[in-house]
Amino acid sequence: MDIPRFVFGIFGNASALFLFLAPVITFKRIIINRSTENFSGIPYVMTLLNCLLSTWYGLPFVSPDNILLSTVNGTGAVIEIVYVLIFITFAPKKEKAKILRLFTFVLLVFSAVIFVSLFALHGNSRKLFCGFAAAIFSAIMYGSPLSIMRLVIRTKSVEFMPFFLSLFVFLCGTSWSIFGWLGHDPFVAVPNGLGSVLGTMQLTLYFIYRDKKGVPRKQEATTEEDSMETGHAKPHQEKQSNANGAQA
Repeated sequence: MDIPRFVFGIFGNASALFLFLAPVITFKRIIINRSTENFSGIPYVMTLLNCLLSTWYGLPFVSPDNILLSTVNGTGAVIEIVYVLIFITFAPKKEKAKILRLFTFVLLVFSAVIFVSLFALHGNSRKLFCGFAAAIFSAIMYGSPLSIMRLVIRTKSVEFMPFFLSLFVFLCGTSWSIFGWLGHDPFVAVPNGLGSVLGTMQLTLYFIYRDKKGVPRKQEATTEEDSMETGHAKPHQEKQSNANGAQA
């Protein structure tokens, strides 16, 4: 492995680790309140699938010289499993059933990819199959903050799009995109390039709206109804929960 690619791989490992650890504060709150409140577990389950597929793709017998991809995504998979288990533990019955079904789907998809790649494919065909699978779900993972960006534009507030989370989306996407291009690997370069673009857009929105006061409270309900599940609580519920936490 050439030195520039190795350096970007190490930097990508560091930024991805920070990205995977970003929800720790959210799950600390879930454990303390013993409730998932209005948070969604879907992003964590989908990120788990991305980590599992990327770990598999980075293994030497699937794609040579991508072991750094496996190290960080393997770590990320362990972290995401912990998040999912915590979410299932404290989620309401209906939400728990939904996340369990999705979690089962993720394990079945990953198992199917392993089975097909080991017993039906060899050499370059195995790399292409696993690469396409990893790239698709990597793009889905990076695309999940789109609804939060929409919320920022509608409310003119960055309250629910933390700066450091946006920064690490940008750094992670950029590092792995360069890593992929240096290794002539479009399955790594393209989805992470998308992550770099989306991270740039998030940072741009942050600097545009960071000093804005946001929409008046009377308009807030309409804004909330139009928002999508992103793994974040809706504004009025999050503020109420924070107040309750402060009283505790």
